[in-house]
Order: sequence, then structure tokens, then C-alpha cells
Amino acid sequence: MFITLTMLVIGLICGFVGVGGAGFIIAILVLFHIPIHTALGTSLAAMAFTTLSGAYSHLREGNISLKAGVWTGGFGAIAAFFGSRLSSLIPGEHLHYLTAGMLFLSAILFILRFFMMKRKVEEVIDETLGYPTLLVKALLLGMTTGLLSGAFGIGSAPFIQIGLMLLFGLSIRQSIGTTMLVILPIAAGGGFGYIMEGYLDLMLLFQVLAGTMAGAYLGAKLTKFAPKPVLKTAMVATPVVAALLILFE
Repeated sequence: MFITLTMLVIGLICGFVGVGGAGFIIAILVLFHIPIHTALGTSLAAMAFTTLSGAYSHLREGNISLKAGVWTGGFGAIAAFFGSRLSSLIPGEHLHYLTAGMLFLSAILFILRFFMMKRKVEEVIDETLGYPTLLVKALLLGMTTGLLSGAFGIGSAPFIQIGLMLLFGLSIRQSIGTTMLVILPIAAGGGFGYIMEGYLDLMLLFQVLAGTMAGAYLGAKLTKFAPKPVLKTAMVATPVVAALLILFE
């Protein structure tokens, strides 16, 4: 019950910020002394269901660019599967540091994007993107973030969100919603790879899902009411806190 209630809070945060929550889920699981590979596999499998709930909510709120999300997520799922197979070759004691390092890098990228880069991000109109250009951008973003997600068990939400803003011109709120859609197939592809390697605890997965799915749906409802400074701060703080939890477990 404690795990489920903790995951409910994490789901609320993740739905609000527009991330799949793998970093936070991994951090909590390692605090409960779950082996790192099992934590990675369970978190990715859970994230596929969590983002389904959050993406549906964001779709109803009009925060999703469907063409960018579907194609990026499709390419990402393929890369995530191979990334998860690669992760099984990395010793567990090294994965702790690599996963935490990726989360810190996520925060740094957000800081650079929001507080140092001055280029204004405009709202995108999907019809202005021709398919050749869209597919090339989706392939680049999907394969890169999918490989990172599968290898290190994270959803790569900051990388996806920044990529959506820079490559597709999405606004902050659009990038948050669309990221939830992109993470869905990436998490499914990566989670399937971990399942094939035997890194999945079904009972643990059910406990995680019970909290995160409900929380993500409710959290997504709050995104449109939040001022942009609050969203920016939350995007930076989320991966930092998760990384610190992993490092000081």
C-alpha cells in the first residue's frame, strides 16, 4: 500500500510535468532495494500504461500534435527495444550511475533551453510540415531518445520535449502533451525488451500501476492551469530529485 500511495504522488507529478515518470519510479524502487535491472524493466513496463492514461487526458485537453507524436514514438519504440537488450550487458553497479547521470543531463538541457536560449518557440500547425521533413525529424528524435530510454530505463522526456520544441516548433504545453504520446510506444518497446531478458516483477508492476495511472490522469488536468514559470521549474526539478534519490540510495 505504501508503494501504491507513493506512486500516486509520482503519477500526479508526472502527468503535470508531462513525463513518463521512469526516473522517479526507478528511484523509489531502488530505495526499496529492488535490483536495478528489475527496477528499469518494471518502470518502463509501467510507464507504457501510465503514459496511456496521461496521453489520453492531454489529447482531450488539446495539448498533443498527433503527427509528430505518432511518428516519433514509432521510431523510438524500435530503438528502445534494442537499447533494452544493450542494458542487460551493463553491470548493475554501473547502471545506477549511468541512469542518474542521464537524469542530471536532462535537467541541464532544460536549464540551457529555458534560461539561456532566447529563441522564441511558436505554436506549430501540423499541416505546414510535409511528410518528408516530418519523417526525417521524427526518425532523428525517435531513434536517439528511444535508444537512451531502453538502455538506461528512463523515458527521456526532457530530451523528447526539447526535441519537439526545437525540431517541430511546439509550444511548452504542446511538447508536454505530445511527449506523453511519444513515450507510450517507446516504453512498450523498451519494456518488451526487458521482459525478454527476465527483468520484470508482475506483482511490483501492479503496485506501481495502481498509483501512477490514476495520478497521471489527474496531473494532466492541471497542466493547462499552471503558469509557464511553474512548468519550467517543475521540468528541471523532476529529473534532479530522481537522480539524487538514485545516487544516495
